[in-house]
Amino acid sequence: MTERRELLSRTAALAADFLERLPDRPVWPPVDLASLRDTLGGPIPERGENPEAVVGALARDAEPGLVGTAGPRYFGFVVGGGVPAALAADWLTSAWDQNAGLYALSPSAAVVEEVAASWLIDVFGLPEGASVGFVTGATMANFTAIAAGRHAVLERVGWNVEEDGLIGAPPVAVVVGDEAHVTIFVSLQMLGLGRARVHRVAADEQGRMRPDALRETLARIDGPTIVCAQAGNVNTGAFDPLPEIVAAVRERPNAWLHVDGAFGLWAAAVPELADRVTGLAGADSWTTDSHKWLNVPYDSGIVVVRDVAAHHAAMTLGAAYYVETAGGERDSYNWVPESSRRARGFSVYAALRSLGRAGLAEMIDRCCVLARRMADGLRGAPGVTILNDVVLNQVLVRFDPPGGGDADAFTRAVIAAVQADGTCWLGGTTWHGMAAMRISVSNWSTTEADADLSVEAILRCARAAAEAMGAGAR
Repeated sequence: MTERRELLSRTAALAADFLERLPDRPVWPPVDLASLRDTLGGPIPERGENPEAVVGALARDAEPGLVGTAGPRYFGFVVGGGVPAALAADWLTSAWDQNAGLYALSPSAAVVEEVAASWLIDVFGLPEGASVGFVTGATMANFTAIAAGRHAVLERVGWNVEEDGLIGAPPVAVVVGDEAHVTIFVSLQMLGLGRARVHRVAADEQGRMRPDALRETLARIDGPTIVCAQAGNVNTGAFDPLPEIVAAVRERPNAWLHVDGAFGLWAAAVPELADRVTGLAGADSWTTDSHKWLNVPYDSGIVVVRDVAAHHAAMTLGAAYYVETAGGERDSYNWVPESSRRARGFSVYAALRSLGRAGLAEMIDRCCVLARRMADGLRGAPGVTILNDVVLNQVLVRFDPPGGGDADAFTRAVIAAVQADGTCWLGGTTWHGMAAMRISVSNWSTTEADADLSVEAILRCARAAAEAMGAGAR
């Protein structure tokens, strides 16, 4: 017991040391792949090693390949960090080592999920009594929601898809916006609904599904239908016009509306952003990621379903040795694809309790303010164009080379230069056929100083890329 306490204390010190250095280390440190493999690899030891030595060596040898995704100047993809209470709760979750699949395995894990689920429904303004599942991330959240929708629309025509499968079933039409996220398609792939069978609906210049095009698409479809809308376009942050979409779907006799809100759903927590999510509660299912804008450690996806029975039927499983509950206890395996799983609810609970309603709203709104600040700082520079309306936390930037030339190649060169610089890290994307820099602001610890320092680094790298291009031309 003494040795274990010393090991955990030493490990906590290593973790604290890493977090203290995180804001000042290069966000994406240069790493030699061969060296990393050589240092961490080799044959499995014949005999076990001292645990403290193993952990110390792991901390030392993994350091060169650790990316500062949890730091204040990581703007690639949409990933947050870990607010202190959530990080600490995640450590406790590992120490407690609870299997959250069954109430009998961890009553506290089950009750904490109940409480956190009710808080999330309240924050998002979703229907009271909706069911909630704590999954790995957006992919499995979308999978679960669409599985519930698949069950509901087929049950209405007399088909039990869980018992009888899809062979011989009435076809299910799936309608998606032209800029639906890839996790929608991989969910359809795994559910047997197919990626290529979708009906794509045209989007506007900001990536929002066009309601007129949706109505035209629905008019050509008969039978069970699942419509997937989006709250927060992965490139622009734009929101599909949910009131019009809800109205169009509700005119159908057998249709299910799902909203993919991997990061955009959190806008519902901010009064100043309420116009973005008008109509949200009219859908049938919703998904989001807590590790994005709630800033809890991985993994932590959330699925919410209005039709509790459909959700339960799509996910529930059982075995002779499972302990049956009789007093209303929550067995989480009824709401997620997994049986044995990590007790993800503890971190979500801790984050929500530590932030409170006001703190959560402030954190999300501050990220949006910082995104606009970065856009404004870049917009006035020569050759820089902001491609999107900055309505949330996403900024798309394009760079034109001095004197004309290939803007796609130049934009990619600037992105590569910023990534190599290490002050901040951001990714690239293709937006309406154009190469663009994609900035995502979603970390709780990002400050105005971080935003300004990053803008300076981006512009510095753009100037250096232009100079290198000029030197190459000579």
